[in-house]
Amino acid sequence: MVARRPPRAPETYAEIAARLGRPLTTVSKTWSRHPAWPAAIEERRGRARQYDPDDVDTFVRDHIDRQAPAELDPHRLYTARQLEAAGVGITAGTIRADRTRGRWPDPDDTHDGANRWYGATATDALRNRRGYRKA
Repeated sequence: MVARRPPRAPETYAEIAARLGRPLTTVSKTWSRHPAWPAAIEERRGRARQYDPDDVDTFVRDHIDRQAPAELDPHRLYTARQLEAAGVGITAGTIRADRTRGRWPDPDDTHDGANRWYGATATDALRNRRGYRKA
């Protein structure tokens, strides 16, 4: 027989933010407006709406947390197009745009005028990108 976890108490925006280590405004003003945000349970705590923690965790896993990037050889050099083709989850254009905005590292190699990053550099940059994707 599989031991079942006891149900967790419903949480308010403030409790969700504290548990996940995110700003309250991110949870209440950004995440809660996403079409996939879970519905509040009927019971309120004062004026605060409450949400099932399991539903919130599912939302965060599916819509907020970045999925692990495709396996990249840490010692191989990749161009932006090669990273896109490898299925890392962003396009070459996004890489170029993020680079101009300071959100992507400088290339590890620029031989022959092509910007290339080691797989380890690209993996670190992808891991540190913001996770919210609008629906």
